Amino acid sequence: MVQGSTMIPRFYLYGEPHRLVEEGFVHVENLVERSRAGGWHIHAHMHAALNHLIHLDGGGGAMVADGRTLAFEAPCLLIVPAGVVHGFDWQSESTGSIVTLASQYLQDLGRRDPALGLLFAEARAVPLGTELDEEVGHFSARLLREHTCAAPGHRVATDIWLAAIMVAALRALDPDERSVAAAKPSPQAALVKRFRALIEERFYRREPVSAYADVLGVSLGRLQLACARILGEAPSDMIDQRVMLEARRALLHTNLSIAEVGYALGFADPGYFSRFFTRHAACSPRAFRQASSGA
Repeated sequence: MVQGSTMIPRFYLYGEPHRLVEEGFVHVENLVERSRAGGWHIHAHMHAALNHLIHLDGGGGAMVADGRTLAFEAPCLLIVPAGVVHGFDWQSESTGSIVTLASQYLQDLGRRDPALGLLFAEARAVPLGTELDEEVGHFSARLLREHTCAAPGHRVATDIWLAAIMVAALRALDPDERSVAAAKPSPQAALVKRFRALIEERFYRREPVSAYADVLGVSLGRLQLACARILGEAPSDMIDQRVMLEARRALLHTNLSIAEVGYALGFADPGYFSRFFTRHAACSPRAFRQASSGA
């Protein structure tokens, strides 16, 4: 049975069958090579443990990310976190480079500077001024060069140039966003982060919040208090929101029946799934799909 995020096409690199990702995986390629063959259109898909950092130095287009459409134009950096359903419509002959890096690699960098983690908090387009664009262009060219050779020290050089691109992106963000990212998370914030990660693994099981608390090794009350203080939300609402995100993804991007979507998300009764969706979306799954398709 199809479960969770497997309802959406899931690739290693785009078009390649999904497989386990090495912790230190970094891949660099020319945007033209990846996009021209598909007529400058990349269909909606996801990567389970791979993130994109795309430098666009010519052209523009639009990115669809979990139902949002983000228009962009060069020069900019496009950031796509792992797990986000995304696709692109590029302007013809857009130019740039695509860096794909493992989530574990990103986490290792984040331990050295937690502010870097903000970059991949959500899919976004980060505009670049002329000076930063020139810097990122230089860093990207050096990164691509290191990726295509096996010269002594190329692994370290890869780390250097990739970190330089990420620092440039961080500095292009709004100052208020940077200050939030620099703050050290509290124990409650750290617990909420762990809870969110666990939701990603188990949301389709339809388990009670107490089961999550058991896995996290905390009391139900402690988890509820942390979520209330950090996010102002109940843990059950966070789980439901994740289920709704996946339900919307499936209704938008797959041909599964409404009953099949419900089964994949852990609902044994299609009627219960429809009522759950309607309660949260203020419309039925069928109405949502019809409205989204323009039918």
